[in-house]
Amino acid sequence: MRKILVRRVTPLLMFWSFLAPALQAPVPGITDSEILIGSCSAMEGPARQLGLHMALGAIAYINMINDQGGINGRKIRLVTHDDSYDPEKAAACFARLQEDHVFAAAFFVGTPTAAKYLPLAEANKIPLIGLFTGAQILYGPFHHYVLNVRASYFDETREQVDGLFSIGMKKIAVIHPNDAFGTTVLDGVKAAMAKHQATPVATAEYQRNTLLVEKAIAVVKAANPDAVVLVGPYAPVAEIIRSAHARNWSPLFLTVSFVGTDEFIREAGKYAEGTVITQVLPPYYSPGLPTVALYSKAMHKYFSAAKPGFVSLEGFVDAMVIAEGLKRAGRDLTREGLINSLESIRDFDLGMGPKLTLSFSSTNHKGLANVYPTVVRNGVAVPLTDWKSVKKTQ
Repeated sequence: MRKILVRRVTPLLMFWSFLAPALQAPVPGITDSEILIGSCSAMEGPARQLGLHMALGAIAYINMINDQGGINGRKIRLVTHDDSYDPEKAAACFARLQEDHVFAAAFFVGTPTAAKYLPLAEANKIPLIGLFTGAQILYGPFHHYVLNVRASYFDETREQVDGLFSIGMKKIAVIHPNDAFGTTVLDGVKAAMAKHQATPVATAEYQRNTLLVEKAIAVVKAANPDAVVLVGPYAPVAEIIRSAHARNWSPLFLTVSFVGTDEFIREAGKYAEGTVITQVLPPYYSPGLPTVALYSKAMHKYFSAAKPGFVSLEGFVDAMVIAEGLKRAGRDLTREGLINSLESIRDFDLGMGPKLTLSFSSTNHKGLANVYPTVVRNGVAVPLTDWKSVKKTQ
């Protein structure tokens, strides 16, 4: 009986052994020697410096890893497409990534565009990792295929509001663009103020992707606030501050990390002085931090003409996180395997100080929550260690 059974089963096993490889669909973006990552970002338009510097930092890390032999025998290749920070271009840009057959997506910029990309990533089961935005839409409802590294805008605005209240600045206003980015930061300010039993004394919006800010300034100025949270990329925020000074109006101005600190300072010039900017990473010039030193070395090697900055450092760190996920996923890469490997990261030392350890889980896809307030002094955003020091400048 055993001999007969063997004769019958063995041909069947042989049949399946030949058929199985044919039934296994190839994993998009994966070859024996390459991992293809795709990005949709602001390569043109009013936020282009954010997209360009995010990509520079990411590519610097990717080049460094590839020069060391890649990850598990494969090198990473990044393909980038422009969405101009325009949500109307998001669907077409994502379709291009699908045509490229990318394995995963990363290094996206902006909240209004992210609102379009999140459902596309989920519907097509494409991992989307590392976005230059801290909007709440990334975290609720939970997105299985979307993992973000940075702290949220709610984390940033809580730091700002708590700092202001600690020095008696309770009359807080907000000027924001009329888009999802403006709304989420405004909501963050309101939530933070609610914990102090307060609300903004004034809010005003301006047309996104424009410098048409005069009406918003007039509305908020009339409320005579102690401090004003400005929302937007570098160009409109700089325009608001220049126009405010032209009106001899100088409350304490604050903004969140998306502004693009270094570009904002260049755009606003002397009027940037005293502006408080919350960051989601330590300053790129911080001494004694191994990853900051590695970033500086890589940028000098691969992009010697580019100035280091907060945005490219964030791209560098996001690429580091993706590489760690790929490494943990092993040689037999799948998209689900990458998600699972990232979710396995607990208290991972990013080489950026004891406060900045990365953790994900199957129910938490926000890796970091730390915020670093800075203030512009002599044309540089320096750490703000005492909120009383900003009050003295008013």
